[in-house]
Amino acid sequence: MAKYAVLSDIHSNFDALEAVLEKCRAIGVDHYLFLGDLVGYNADVKRCVAKAKELNFVAAVRGNHDDFAIRKDDIPNGFNTNAAIAIGWTRNMLSDEDREFIGNMPYKRTVPGIPVTLVHATLDSPETWGYVFDTHHAVGNFSYQLSQICFCGHSHVPVAFDKAPFASGRKLVEVIDQWEHSAAFPPADEDFTIADELEVKLAKGHKYLFNIGSIGQPRNGDTRASFAVYDKEAETVTRYRVPYDIASAQAKVREAGLPERLALRLEWGR
Repeated sequence: MAKYAVLSDIHSNFDALEAVLEKCRAIGVDHYLFLGDLVGYNADVKRCVAKAKELNFVAAVRGNHDDFAIRKDDIPNGFNTNAAIAIGWTRNMLSDEDREFIGNMPYKRTVPGIPVTLVHATLDSPETWGYVFDTHHAVGNFSYQLSQICFCGHSHVPVAFDKAPFASGRKLVEVIDQWEHSAAFPPADEDFTIADELEVKLAKGHKYLFNIGSIGQPRNGDTRASFAVYDKEAETVTRYRVPYDIASAQAKVREAGLPERLALRLEWGR
């Protein structure tokens, strides 16, 4: 019972979530972890919430869209117009039971039995919804990270960092380059193609921070749903990219009367 699927930023995209879960079943996932933003942006709110309840997360944290969606009257500060419209629409779709389910998710938490911490944004002040984009932000996060691994989401752009022990003699915090390769920012190699999966072998004494990207609204130029699997026995973290029926998800956004840009960006991957 060693494989933990790490899901993030589903954003009411049931088509993408189902494709991810099919992949999880195929590779023999045992448990599920969740990094927040179950709702927002897309139209399959009820189905995504129901599926999340079925998955019986070992641990789950709340995202900023979740946080505002369960409030009945607060205006979402810092949200662009389209995101705010989607939050207003989502609020009307949630039952009191749904709000309670989401509201029981904390802003950060450690996972029982494995060296993993979950947070949607940053560990220092998770409820202020900051971002980790580069090594400067990663260094700040590592200073609050007590576990070997921290998984985060929020930006919808995959990025990963490796913090070496002082005795290693190398630069303390480095980007794991392959993790963030995307259609938007590919390496110079003309023959490069985006792999369906990328495995990172965890080294003793190192700490790791992984932003796993988004299932429901990728923003790195790769339209496929992105998630990760932590294998406790193999001591690896593997990021997977899974295609899904984008046209179906777009049709639901349009049928719900949500902003057209929310439908279009699914095919743009940004």
